[in-house]
Amino acid sequence: MKSLSVFVLLLIGSLLVEAKPLRLGIAGFTHDHVHQILSRPDKGDVEIVGVAEPNRDLAMRYLKRYKLSEKLWYPSLEAMIAATQPEAVCAFNSIYEHKQVVEICAPKGIHVMVEKPLAVNREHAEAMVKLAQKHKIQLLTNFETTWYASHQEAYRMIKEQNALGEIRKVVVHDGHKGPREIGCSEDFLSWLTDPVMNGGGAIIDFGCYGANLMTWLMQGERPLSVTAITQQIKPAVYPKVDDEATIILTYPHAQAVIQASWNWPFDRKDIEIYGQKGYVVCDKTLQMRVRQGDGAQRDAPEKLQTLTPLSAPYNDPFSYFGAVIKGEITPKKDLSSLEINQVVVEILDAAVQSAKTGKSIILK
Repeated sequence: MKSLSVFVLLLIGSLLVEAKPLRLGIAGFTHDHVHQILSRPDKGDVEIVGVAEPNRDLAMRYLKRYKLSEKLWYPSLEAMIAATQPEAVCAFNSIYEHKQVVEICAPKGIHVMVEKPLAVNREHAEAMVKLAQKHKIQLLTNFETTWYASHQEAYRMIKEQNALGEIRKVVVHDGHKGPREIGCSEDFLSWLTDPVMNGGGAIIDFGCYGANLMTWLMQGERPLSVTAITQQIKPAVYPKVDDEATIILTYPHAQAVIQASWNWPFDRKDIEIYGQKGYVVCDKTLQMRVRQGDGAQRDAPEKLQTLTPLSAPYNDPFSYFGAVIKGEITPKKDLSSLEINQVVVEILDAAVQSAKTGKSIILK
């Protein structure tokens, strides 16, 4: 009887340990996506233990808005880590600063998740990958489109059911009126529209979504070539960076066309996937357009497929991050993984080069 009581106590203790929330620090408040974590309903799985933001006024404004303690604020990432000992850090600063976050966190064994894309260029990405591998930390990249149920269902149809046959062409549309036009904060715009701090304009801000999805669909395969065209349709608004971009990727038996824009009249994030035996069209809604056939039936009907919402922890970046850290999920070659996102940065880096030179970039 005594041994049974001890077993029960041990079981309860282990469950309590597992249920402890992830101790999370925030690096930077200048990325408007920081509202995702600050406004997140309290699920009990994440505890914000500190925020590092050099601009004290900005930090205090956000902490007050979300009714969080001012004591969470620290002027630097080093100071925040020393005082709070977080298990993980989410970066909500400029893309250029992602490398510095990893340089500080990785040697201390602190896991990192950054907002899309992983890095500002190939050189930064390679350095970050080496640090993550050397110090055995998780280094993830968060994209809004990762959490669309339609993308996961399309992947299942293609990879598990072979419902479309081999992929032949993928067309991705990602855009809106422009970051200034939709009301992004001045703190965000200050680096989002800077060619050094962001690496480019629409080509990076929205081109990264298509590069991420295509690399995932191709299971990490690098394209043979990258060709990109950019324009400054609104130079008075965005004088330093492009606001319109098209990227073309070629593979041995497939192509991808990635359309990225700060000029569209409506927000848009969707993808068309064409295979040998059909196509699917996905967006953020819980519906997906599907058309299948062997090619002999020209009038095969298009069907609207209703989807089930993704379940936790696959429906939320922070729940997912915690599950990866706890070893409940192995992120290899998924949309957030380091393997996929290193290739994404390589594609974007080549796209910027292509747009500048007017030539296709061959990836060796």
